[in-house]
Amino acid sequence: MTKLKLACVQMRSGVSVPANVAAASTLITEAAKQGAELIATPEMTSLIDIRPGMARPKIVSEPDDTALAAFRDLAARLNVWLLIGSLAVTLETETRLANRSFLIAPTGEVHARYDKIHMFDVEIGDGQSYRESKSYAPGEGAVLARTPLGNIGLTVCYDVRFPALYRTLALAGADIICCPAAFTETTGKSHWHTLVRARAIETGAFLIAPAQTGQHEDGRRTFGHSLIISPWGDILAEAAENVPTIITAQIDLADVAKARKRIPALQAGSAEYRLKIVR
Repeated sequence: MTKLKLACVQMRSGVSVPANVAAASTLITEAAKQGAELIATPEMTSLIDIRPGMARPKIVSEPDDTALAAFRDLAARLNVWLLIGSLAVTLETETRLANRSFLIAPTGEVHARYDKIHMFDVEIGDGQSYRESKSYAPGEGAVLARTPLGNIGLTVCYDVRFPALYRTLALAGADIICCPAAFTETTGKSHWHTLVRARAIETGAFLIAPAQTGQHEDGRRTFGHSLIISPWGDILAEAAENVPTIITAQIDLADVAKARKRIPALQAGSAEYRLKIVR
């Protein structure tokens, strides 16, 4: 099969895990009713709470995560591939957490896991300081999932600023690359569309980027504008800002090969170059 329907779930996750799971499940179910075969949710689907000390008591290990169990059951019930953009889970060997993305098969089994590699440690001038590495341990490697729908590359949010990761996934054969996000309003306005479209153009892959949006219960504001982008960089579907919703797009994976043939940038070899510094 080369043709399939993709869906992004755009959310405004809050401080209650059960409420977030219920909201996500409603939107996932609607996307399935519209015929989507691969449905993706944003980063931190089950919980957004940046208030000091408030989130940690709600975060558990992967085997004990009720949100993951609910989403696995839902994928099986709806018979869809479900990408849960990320959940926070505890680690056995680390005091820090993992920001983990889960690709769930229509059987309800977890087909692939990916821990976010690049930590959001920035000062962006919105009145908040972000130090993701204080609470989360970075992942150790890229993940490509081979599925009947095609080859799916997994990334999370801040990863989109690191094109080498996307090139690695494309060279391994990614047809679709997922970038679930919770972009801040400040960075989103300036960079979101440019970054997501650039990664699609560079890799010649479809980019599916479900996002968090609006004013969250904990005071954080996220940008929204969930996107589905073609391998040529065209916006196939976009969600409005401040609206929890779904977007869908019918795609043809044959467009991946066409884009890579037209612009054979992936055949250019290593990204390392000899450098001459002139003073």
